[in-house]
Amino acid sequence: MNKSIKLFKTVAILEGLSFLLLLGIAMPLKYVWGHHQPTQVVGMAHGILFIAYVIMVMLVRSQLNWNYKTTFVALIASVLPFGPFVVDRKLLM
Repeated sequence: MNKSIKLFKTVAILEGLSFLLLLGIAMPLKYVWGHHQPTQVVGMAHGILFIAYVIMVMLVRSQLNWNYKTTFVALIASVLPFGPFVVDRKLLM
């Protein structure tokens, strides 16, 4: 496995974790208990990781010989909870 695919796997896992932290911890802290700071920090990290994930999908698609359908699935996975983990497990093995 080459360096860019390993980097993509890392970004996918981090993006998935940041999304789950945002949905499961930061958002409840904001809307239930009124703590806005965690949402700002985790939200910014997640935004950066989301952009990195999308860029990495576009960079590694040719290396992995993905067609348009597989690329589309990988991109859609970035907006679904647990989606990047599925991509890591199913498309990057």
